[in-house]
Amino acid sequence: MTDETRKIKGDLEAHINKGMDHLEQELAKIRAGKANPHVLDGVHVDYYGTNTPLNQVSSVNTPDAKTIVIQPWEKNMLQPIEKAIHAANLGFNPQNDGTLIRINVPPLTEERRKDLVKLTRTEGEHAKVGIRNMRRDAMEAIKKQQKNGLSEDLAKDAEAEIQELVNASIKKVDQHLDAKEKEIMTI
Repeated sequence: MTDETRKIKGDLEAHINKGMDHLEQELAKIRAGKANPHVLDGVHVDYYGTNTPLNQVSSVNTPDAKTIVIQPWEKNMLQPIEKAIHAANLGFNPQNDGTLIRINVPPLTEERRKDLVKLTRTEGEHAKVGIRNMRRDAMEAIKKQQKNGLSEDLAKDAEAEIQELVNASIKKVDQHLDAKEKEIMTI
């Protein structure tokens, strides 16, 4: 393997790892019936005119499996946080007691669980499409190297290694999806 093909494979690995990290973040945002502070990662609060992520204006904890507690760092942020949670349309009804906000996570219905599994599968398909696009770009780069003098044997070896990496990555995506689906469907 030449330095150019090593660089192509290394770049592909780096991009795939970023894609896997993104998939894991997106799957963490999908609630699975139990309290998880990551479901609030997409909530942004109006903090003195600036759209700020919730976790930067408060601490978000889960004291038990059915409750999320949000403790704002400034007492006057209770109303904007409550408003932001309602606006995020997550299906939560926050309860403000004057010092913190409690969210009782309702149990998921069977229909909602199936919708969440579909959403999970959609996220997984996006990840797989991204991996395939990265593979296409890497293969094109190998072909370009072949036109510039890379031997056919080295090009075939590099393409085979890239395909192995892609196959392993897609298998890993499927494992993440299966684990999330099991988590969602477990009552």
